[in-house]
Amino acid sequence: MNLCVLGAQWGDEGKGKIVDLLTPNFSIVGRYQGGHNAGHTVYVSGQKFVLHLIPSGILHPGVVCAIGNGVVIDPTALFAEVDELARLGIDIAGRLFVSEKAHVILPYHRDIELLAEARRGERKIGTTSRGIGPCYEDKIARRGIRIGDIADTTGDGPLASAIRENVDVRNRLAGNSDVRWQDVLADLRKLWPRLQPLVSDVSLYLDRAMKAGKRVLFEGAQGTLLDIDHGTYPYVTSSSATAGGAATGLGVGPRAIGAVLGVAKAYTTRVGAGPLPTELLGAMGERLRETGHEYGASTGRPRRCGWYDAVAVRYATRVNGLAALAITKLDVLDGLDELEICTAYRCGSETLTEMPGDTAQFAACEPVYETLPGWKTPTKGARRWDDLPPNAQHYITRLEEVSGGAAAAIISTGSERDDTIIRHPEMLGLV
Repeated sequence: MNLCVLGAQWGDEGKGKIVDLLTPNFSIVGRYQGGHNAGHTVYVSGQKFVLHLIPSGILHPGVVCAIGNGVVIDPTALFAEVDELARLGIDIAGRLFVSEKAHVILPYHRDIELLAEARRGERKIGTTSRGIGPCYEDKIARRGIRIGDIADTTGDGPLASAIRENVDVRNRLAGNSDVRWQDVLADLRKLWPRLQPLVSDVSLYLDRAMKAGKRVLFEGAQGTLLDIDHGTYPYVTSSSATAGGAATGLGVGPRAIGAVLGVAKAYTTRVGAGPLPTELLGAMGERLRETGHEYGASTGRPRRCGWYDAVAVRYATRVNGLAALAITKLDVLDGLDELEICTAYRCGSETLTEMPGDTAQFAACEPVYETLPGWKTPTKGARRWDDLPPNAQHYITRLEEVSGGAAAAIISTGSERDDTIIRHPEMLGLV
């Protein structure tokens, strides 16, 4: 059975660790959306690895990693990551493939995103300003440049024409002519000799591999509530972060996705602007941030923190058809006297048990909390269910009940790969 792993909240749920943990059970890991705005942090034997574009499975020798057509790629960022992995002793030769249909992030995309955010003023989205959104805009507007296009070496061919037109747009928006299209083209062509060995028809590769009996782990970035269609629009990313994105973003049929695992923290975080009903602005929010080291792996920005929002995760369970949950960072809650779980929202005179589709209404919602007792016995490093204190077990059980019925198949109790409890391996096709 193939498995899709994705975020069930607003991103930063700890997907990198979960993908790394599960990878030995799969032959291939395929990333299906987003760009280097993602940041997946993995700790192995005390060594910290931060990955942005390359799937976390690359840390396992013999596992092939594929970056699909749904991902937008900054080649310079990709090679910086490859070089860092090489420095840390990770060889990617013959194990990393990039879809020829993936779109390319170019310097003018970053310029346009910075301009757009500045012009929004107080209404800014809070993007990473790495050119992700403008690249997807060019893709949808049918003026984008794909990885395979870089092979065009003709003097004034389609690649040169496309870059010239796009740079002209950038310069008009910026009100200057600081960028020369000839320079952008020359810099891009210099990258092709190194990029070419990685370029592949990823859809075809995956199809042949699955027909040969190889298992695939589909890796998502960001989270369900940042999905362009199903997230808290407009405070979302520019790609399909839900399970449906795995099919379109890697060129596989929906039936190829055997099961979907949603990753959720034992509390809630969010980076950037947008509604966050359970946000804690006082000492407790700061306590969660510092204990959980809640700073973005890609940007270093502090994350907004709050109590677990079961309504949001219940929504993610429905939208993705989650077979199970992986609950991460349980140990961050160690030592608290009481814990709160948001089980509904109060919006004016109404009590809502489902997320409203209107973002303005959602922003006005207040959480309805259920209070549970905390625990004093540390959970950090626990590797068996019976090692958890009774109140921690009760907390997890209650999260299962109020999050749409998805069982907590995995519980992470620390940053290391082995600081993990696997309760239901059968739900993930691991037995």
